[in-house]
Amino acid sequence: MKLYERRERQRPDDYFADWKEREALAEGMLPLVGKLYRKDNVKTYIYGHPLVNRSIIEMMRDHRAVRQIEENELSEFETFPVLQALAQHKLGHAHVDVGRIANKYFFEGENKNSAGEEIALDAYVRSQVEELIGSTRKPLEKPQDVVLYGFGRIGRLMARLLIEKTGGGDTLRLRAIVVRKGGANDLIKRASLFETDSVHGLFNGTVRVDEERCSFVANGNEVRVIYADAPEKIDYTEYGISDALVIDNTGKWRDREGLGLHLKAKGTSKVILTAPGKGDIKNIVAGINDSDIGSEEILSAASCTTNAITPPLKALHDEYGVEGGHVETVHAYTNDQNLIDNYHKGNRRGRSAPLNMVLTETGAVAAVGKVLPELSGKLSGSAIRVPTPNVSMAILNLRLARATTGDELNEFVRKTAVHSNLRKQISFINSAEAVSSDFVGSRHACVFDAQATKVDGKNAVLYVWYDNEFGYACQVHRVIEKMAGVRYELYPKD
Repeated sequence: MKLYERRERQRPDDYFADWKEREALAEGMLPLVGKLYRKDNVKTYIYGHPLVNRSIIEMMRDHRAVRQIEENELSEFETFPVLQALAQHKLGHAHVDVGRIANKYFFEGENKNSAGEEIALDAYVRSQVEELIGSTRKPLEKPQDVVLYGFGRIGRLMARLLIEKTGGGDTLRLRAIVVRKGGANDLIKRASLFETDSVHGLFNGTVRVDEERCSFVANGNEVRVIYADAPEKIDYTEYGISDALVIDNTGKWRDREGLGLHLKAKGTSKVILTAPGKGDIKNIVAGINDSDIGSEEILSAASCTTNAITPPLKALHDEYGVEGGHVETVHAYTNDQNLIDNYHKGNRRGRSAPLNMVLTETGAVAAVGKVLPELSGKLSGSAIRVPTPNVSMAILNLRLARATTGDELNEFVRKTAVHSNLRKQISFINSAEAVSSDFVGSRHACVFDAQATKVDGKNAVLYVWYDNEFGYACQVHRVIEKMAGVRYELYPKD
């Protein structure tokens, strides 16, 4: 069988020897990925799975995930030589999906020209990134300063993401966090909460505290800690910060007037809210309506649930038509609830979060209509808070415009998750053993659970998981990149 033809999975003669070979190749990828990232600011991926700052085992796991979803035999044997070929060139800033290039060459038959002659791998890789070789274009004219106003669950995860993605330092730079001082050891405690996390584990790097400068330093990034009670009273220029993009994680202000207080501070230029916005503030979901950002100075990144359900709803509506339905959210408890029974202004939310399932309301479904006007008024929704600290689920009970089958619908979503423009938003899993903790740390807006799909003609019940903390933070990061004007070229082009 030719190497470039799609093939059935083949059992190795010696599993251990095969593993060790692939492990050595993955180890060899580390310096190649590092060189491309730190010297050229080229971020490499395998079908959307980032390779930067990944361990050997994590890289191997990413290859395995692709084999399960894409149904090919893509392995380290194919991706390693592609990385080698890329590293030979001086490349400009870009995102390069090594897995897709390897798949096209080894499995899609693109290793031959129109005359049927074999194309050398180096030459093929060069053809896929030709425009990028020698490019000096930067994703931004100058680095964008970023400030986190509030440092709770989402704020700390946003800090981790921003630092992880600093690269050469010429895109988004986290410069400061703003909090209210909690006590004498506030700085040390804030840094400790950032470094350690009961759900997401240790920060991937090093953290030190500089008490003299009232900052902490994470992987070389100095983050000033500013104590303030009101956003408009801060002078960010005193800290060397200018034209900052402020990420408001507090949820205290959700309308234009309140969020506009940030713009009265010296050294700011834009504001984004990590909660649903009110009034005329645009709610943006990355991958769906981020083209609406334009020159807006104040935006909302909507809610975690809106981010989770809007991408699959759009995909299904475009393919089948969604005439109506109900969305039930099974949501992890949040800091808004009480540990033990106590007064709460919301109905039922005063009851102990770790001890109860709590039926409550959700505005996420109504917010879908703001992001996808074609679905406005077609969906109802409710929510149940459950005793888990992270990862939630949305159950989409939909009436479709045309009949389908479970297999057809699942295959459509699989292809959408792998090949469409929504591949950063929608992931796909086909396992009868998946449970919520499996999705802690997912970078997608949602993960479609194929094994749970129920279809009866035009009626479909679909289940999507989502990390309502980190997955949402990744969506917010995608929005702020667009808001700041960060633009990476994506390769391969098709």
